[in-house]
Amino acid sequence: MPKVEISENLNRVRKRITTSCAACARDPQSVTLLAVSKSRPAQDLRTAFAWGQQHFGENYVQEAVEKQAQLTDLDICWHFIGPLQANKTRVVAEQFHWLHSLERLKIAQRLSTQRKHSMPPLNMCLQVNIDNEPSKSGVNADNLITLAKAVAALPNLRLRGLMALPAPQQNATAQSQPFLRLAQLLTQLRTQLPQHPWDTLSMGMSADMELAIACGATTVRIGTDIFGPRQAQHDLLRS
Repeated sequence: MPKVEISENLNRVRKRITTSCAACARDPQSVTLLAVSKSRPAQDLRTAFAWGQQHFGENYVQEAVEKQAQLTDLDICWHFIGPLQANKTRVVAEQFHWLHSLERLKIAQRLSTQRKHSMPPLNMCLQVNIDNEPSKSGVNADNLITLAKAVAALPNLRLRGLMALPAPQQNATAQSQPFLRLAQLLTQLRTQLPQHPWDTLSMGMSADMELAIACGATTVRIGTDIFGPRQAQHDLLRS
C-alpha cells in the first residue's frame, strides 16, 4: 500500500479512537492501537512506524521472524496474537513482548522455561472463548480462574489481561454483551490474583472498535482499516 494511504488510514483510526473515548468519558491514551500486520510486507510496517505506530500484532511465527529480521533498526513492540503451537514457543519467548492468545498451561510452561532471565517478563493475555464456540480457540470462562492461577505461579511471565474474538452479532446491543462479559471476568481476576496488574482488555477490531472501547477495551486490534484488505493467498500461511 502507498505510504500516504497508510498514514491517512492511521489518522482516521486514531480519530475514531479519540471520538469513541470522548463518547464514554475515557482518556484516548488509555487505548493502545495494535496494528495487525499479518500478511503485510515489512515495508508497510516501516511506513506505519514512521507515522508513529509502535505496536504490531502478528499471527504466524515464521512470517513474523522474517519481518523482525528486516526491521531490527526499529523499536517495535511485537505482539503475537494467533494460535501458538508448542513447537513454536521458543521464538515467541525470545523475540516478542506480548502474547495475546494463551489458552493452555502447557504453552505457558514452555514459554516460562524458554524466556531468558535477562529479559523482562513476557506480557500475557489469556484468550477466552467468550461465546463458547466449538470452532474458536480460547479457554472456557468456567475454567479461566484455574488456568490463571496456574500461569500466575510460573516465573518469567506477567499476566496482563484477557483477549477475545466474539462472534458477529446482528446489532450493537447483542455485540456488546461478550465485551461486557470479558470485562466482568477481568474484574474477577483482579480480586482473585491481585499480584498481577490485570490492566488489559484486548478486544475490538475494525468493525466493532467503538463498541469495544465503550465496554472497556484497552487494546484494539486493527488490520484492514490501516493496511487495506489482505490478499487471499496470505490466508494459507501457517505458523
